[in-house]
Amino acid sequence: MTDAINLALVTGASRGIGAAIADELAACGFFVVGTATSESGATAIGERLADKGTGRVLDVADAAGIDALVGAIEAQFGAIRVLVNNAGITRDQLLLRMKDDDFMAVINTNLASVFRLSKAVLKRMLRERQGRIISIASVIGLTGNAGQANYAAAKAGIIGFTKSLAREVGSRGITANVVAPGFIDTDMTRALPDAQRQALLADVPLGRFGAATDIAKAVAFLASPAAGYITGETLHVNGGMYMPGAPTVGAAGPVFRPQQLSLSSPTSFRQEPHKP
Repeated sequence: MTDAINLALVTGASRGIGAAIADELAACGFFVVGTATSESGATAIGERLADKGTGRVLDVADAAGIDALVGAIEAQFGAIRVLVNNAGITRDQLLLRMKDDDFMAVINTNLASVFRLSKAVLKRMLRERQGRIISIASVIGLTGNAGQANYAAAKAGIIGFTKSLAREVGSRGITANVVAPGFIDTDMTRALPDAQRQALLADVPLGRFGAATDIAKAVAFLASPAAGYITGETLHVNGGMYMPGAPTVGAAGPVFRPQQLSLSSPTSFRQEPHKP
């Protein structure tokens, strides 16, 4: 059986930010259970983590599936000490064109899953009087963005949820925090025309896109003993494009400009979608 004190559950761990988080926690000594939406994705996670973790299939929008997975993990490996809520989707469209199903799909996957997963792991954490819950939000949850009302609402909701959770469980030695990424270097951003990339980078004081490892190291810090007195906080990892209390750079939001949108077409650029 794996030492429960070092057991972490990371959702959406098959690629991108989630994969980087799983790898970083494994490097820090955690045994990591990473989830994906497919068997092939879960297998790839297990192969990548080798003896430092395993992959499991999970649809984070399935409440019964969440309870079953958490129960199975606890039965096989012990108590989950760190939960990283990373999995998510995008369904971008201007509000007048957005379908109800697309709005609710993003809310259910990106926000309701954080509630369900947190609730599932808390039962054991409360008994053990220790635990870390770390959720991945987005700069979009703080600034908003045209064409992403559903995504922005979900990510802003994660921040509010986490503040409330931190107040509820702090007396039991459990911390709850958020990491809010900005622009992250992905296949999506690499595929953008140079002119558009430069326009986006103009809003980033550090002058570069972030790396998935930047987010992973922030998560690893919040999961570490060094962060034991930090709770209810949002750690902004965005190269300075958003600074709490400072004016937002760019009148139309940080991701894309309104002129890039039309009522007949979806957005031409999206914030890194944290997909499983």
